[in-house]
Amino acid sequence: MNLRQPNANEATGTFNRSRSVVPMSGICTRCVDGCRGGCEIWLSTFRGREVLYPQEFGNMTAGADKNYPLDYSHLSIQGYAVGAYGLPKGVKAGPDTALFPNVDTETEYGWTKKVKMKLPIFTGALGSTEIARKNWEHFAGGAAMAGVTVVCGENVCGIDVGLERGANGLVKKSPEMDRRIETYKRYWDGYGEILVQMNVEDTRLGVAEYVMDKHGLDTIELKWGQGAKNIGGEIKVPSLERAQELKRRGYIVLPDPTLPEVEAAYKAGAIKEFERHSRLGFVTREGFMKEIQRLRKLGYKRITLKTGAYSAVELAMAIRFCSDAKIDLLTIDGAPGGTGMSPWPMMNEWGIPSLYLHALAYQFCRKLEKSKKRVPDIAFAGGFSDEAGVFKALCLGAPYVKAVCMGRALMIPGMVGKNIGEWIKNKDLPKTVSRFGSTLEEIFVSYEELRKKYGKELDSMPTGAIGFYTYGQKFKQGLQQLMAGTRSFNLSLLDRRHLMSLTRECEEVTGIPFVMEAYRKEAEKWLK
Repeated sequence: MNLRQPNANEATGTFNRSRSVVPMSGICTRCVDGCRGGCEIWLSTFRGREVLYPQEFGNMTAGADKNYPLDYSHLSIQGYAVGAYGLPKGVKAGPDTALFPNVDTETEYGWTKKVKMKLPIFTGALGSTEIARKNWEHFAGGAAMAGVTVVCGENVCGIDVGLERGANGLVKKSPEMDRRIETYKRYWDGYGEILVQMNVEDTRLGVAEYVMDKHGLDTIELKWGQGAKNIGGEIKVPSLERAQELKRRGYIVLPDPTLPEVEAAYKAGAIKEFERHSRLGFVTREGFMKEIQRLRKLGYKRITLKTGAYSAVELAMAIRFCSDAKIDLLTIDGAPGGTGMSPWPMMNEWGIPSLYLHALAYQFCRKLEKSKKRVPDIAFAGGFSDEAGVFKALCLGAPYVKAVCMGRALMIPGMVGKNIGEWIKNKDLPKTVSRFGSTLEEIFVSYEELRKKYGKELDSMPTGAIGFYTYGQKFKQGLQQLMAGTRSFNLSLLDRRHLMSLTRECEEVTGIPFVMEAYRKEAEKWLK
């Protein structure tokens, strides 16, 4: 069984000439001299490094399509016909009180100073990519309206066109960072928060100092990595002058825009874009603790950490370091996560897949707890798209996992909502939308609900934010239904007992009982 067919994929704009392909290589069984295209080998012959990335890079999202032996679909949710737990104090369980709309989906995270969210989800890191920049008001506004956290990812200050640096080289002014923070705050109602993320370049630029001095945020996030790649982040840069500027700011830029031959190739039209890359981080216990101490001295009340699908060693380090440093939230991102701003081969072929990584994380948390150490609040990430997957993740990692970080699945509602607004404005609604109506009031089922809450202010709100909120309402009801089916009326009651493994391999990896053995002893008591 081959888990992935390489050498051709819609994400890279490549395809095979033949329907018959070698499973391992993805090469056509008959590779003809004179072929006009276009597999990845064929296209790489003259476009080189461009083929490493999904196209159109920065204007779309892409998800890896490797079919791992195990994923969350190998877990199924238990259901019960008895009981109701977690109802408000004094409420007696019964058919008239145990109604699924009464399920409480709120969660919170933090070591001492907690952050509450209306839903146990939050956005992936939306950083320096073009798709994050141009859709920020839709993503951030929607997250704030839905009452969940938004993550402003790495390199936002570093690539800011309006960046001004002081004599010491540190950020003096960053209009783009200001815009991002202020947009979220504009719609924030006390639930969730904005997390600003820092990598190596951000730390060197003094992003933490700027964000604290200018905006007084409570929280900052350190980044070790993500599930999509195990190198620094990258964006595409279409302008030679812009590439040269980013090079001067200290970034890795490929090809080197300062070389005369590269400049000549750009002017000739052969080179159409450049890559800006971030540096690899180097983690040590001493360095981590020192940085945490520095950030707390700056005034941060909470510090979080994002890590990726590294080896079991780095996973254990992250959990232990976060415990010792009293980190407020550790987000563990499994492969093949990401929003498509990563090398395509790396998205598919590196890292521990989400289910395996999350199972390991639970085991390590249990071991740490048994040694009398406090386990930090955990968030899982890595390819989640709906409430069923989130429910399973919360149960699998219970009681340590408080939320799930979602990338593409929370970007799509923002983009769809934005586009609907533009289509209405341009009188160009596609039939897929116009069948529901021709106005915002007719199309968005949550519009009147939002009108009641925001009044005339709704008229000036980004339509992508309305889309995000509407998706959040669907997510909430779907999660309430699943929770009610397990008779759990409070998120804190989600437990591994609510899951069963559909395969023996899943049981072995996760420790979740096989479907034919789950609750078997309890069941057989009724047969005596």
